[in-house]
This record gives sequence, C-alpha cells and structure tokens, in this order.
Amino acid sequence: MIEIKGVSKRYDKDDVLYNLNCTIKENCIYGLVGANGSGKSTLLRLINGILIPDKGSIKIGKEKTFDNEKVKQNMVFIPDDLYFYPSYTLLDMAKFYQAMYKKFDMDYLKKLAGHLHLALNQKLSGFSKGMKRQCALILALATRSKYMFFDETFDGIDPVVRNFFKKAMARQMEEDKTTIIMTSHNLRELEDICDNLGLLYDGGILFESDIDSIKTNMFKVQISLKKDFDKEDFKDLEVLNFKKVGSIATLIIKDEKQESRNILEKMNPIILDYLPLTLEEVFIYEMEALGYAFEELL
Repeated sequence: MIEIKGVSKRYDKDDVLYNLNCTIKENCIYGLVGANGSGKSTLLRLINGILIPDKGSIKIGKEKTFDNEKVKQNMVFIPDDLYFYPSYTLLDMAKFYQAMYKKFDMDYLKKLAGHLHLALNQKLSGFSKGMKRQCALILALATRSKYMFFDETFDGIDPVVRNFFKKAMARQMEEDKTTIIMTSHNLRELEDICDNLGLLYDGGILFESDIDSIKTNMFKVQISLKKDFDKEDFKDLEVLNFKKVGSIATLIIKDEKQESRNILEKMNPIILDYLPLTLEEVFIYEMEALGYAFEELL
C-alpha cells in the first residue's frame, strides 16, 4: 500500500502540493487526473523518492522511499519528459535496465518489441516521439517491478498501440500483482483501465473514487409524468442535476442504496429510462455537487 500523509511541496514561492493525503491500495491501477501544472508529475517524483517533501510522509508498505535502495528495486518510473542516451539502441537501454533491476525480463522485452515492430538495434534518436514512448513503456514492463509509475502514460501513442499497452498492463497487474499509478489530463484515456481515479486540484486530491462504485451509484434518468412537475417532485431523491425540456426531464441521481427506481415507478411515469453515464459525466456532476466547474479543473 502507498500511504501519503500531509504532503506539501513548494517551488520557490509557489505551493504545488499542500497537505495532500492519499492511500493507494495494492494490486490496482490508480489513475491520477488533473490539468497541466496541477502537480501530477511532482507527486510521482515524490512517491519515487526523486524529490523530498517539504512536509508530510510517503511510505510504500512501512518503508520510506527516499534514499531507500531496497524499496526502489521494486519501483520503476517513466516520466513525461523522456530521455535516452543519444547513441543507445533499445537493446542497449534494455541492458542498462537489466543492470539495475534483478527481475528484468529480457525475453519479455523482446516479445513486446516484436509485437510493436520496434527494432532492437536501431538508435533511439531516430525514433519518433510515439515510438520512444513505446520503448519506455516496454522497458518499464520488463522490469517486473511491483510498483510502476507512468506520467502522461499514452502521450503520442495512437489508439491501437494504446489499447495494446492497456491490455499488457492489465495482464501484468493480474499475473505479477503489480500496482500501477498513471497520470493524464485526459479522463477518457484512463476510464477503461483504472480501478480507482483521483482528481488532483489546487494542491490536493479534490475527489477520488472506485470506478465500479461510482458508476453503479449514479444514474441518468429520463422521465415523463402525466401531470406537470418540477424538481421539487423528486425531493426524496439525491438529484445532482435536473433539466426539463417540454414534458420530459433528465435527472442525474446519486443512489447508493439502489432505491430510486422503486420510488420513481410509484409515480406512475409515462416514460422512465435509465441511461448509462460516462466517467467524464460522473466527474462533471460530482464536481458540480461540490461547487466546482469540472471543465475548469481539467
């Protein structure tokens, strides 16, 4: 488990993170979403012991990460701003990683490179941005680390290859009991792979939730009644959003006890449809309930 307590980090006079608290459970894929400059990269660097927090503590298990070789042997971090030695090939980089990570799986790296048609002996300086990102990701996966951190995970990668990596990460999490933390400013990128999502804003985690819970506890409902009606008719429900056009209203309902359908059916509606919500819609309505405009946060 990754436990972050009261962490603050300042650059010059600017607070990037302030009194941030977060717990990330084992063997999950945790997505960290936030606008550019919200502190996602700083938080990953703090967890990985690259930076030291000004205040607070960060532990993996019961161990602090800074200057801890034992813990770092089980961690790999791929930053947003990639760097490779100019004359190195993918195979050279693999050997470099192999020297640092005892569990490095060279055969697995070659298998992944083959699937992606990445040349092992070509200089990385000649690769495109997307190809370099692919190389960085397969190098990380081949370390077989228990904790993997990816900053702007799929930046520059086309949808087909992105899907390939999502499957590879999910498989590795299942097989090796890996914990994966990834960041993005694009919620849609993380929706179909993460178990948990946290929204980083104004130096802290503003909102976080288990994906399965959040999607099963909130509903978009379209309803029409025989009589004229307004939002007050639904005061027994937790309505996050209400819009009425003509005789049909669309409600966003938070319903953790799964009681809303029975309540609405007792109103003898002419129309009653439950519609699926995207994760982005869920976040928008949750943020509105907290008094924030979601679009401004991302």
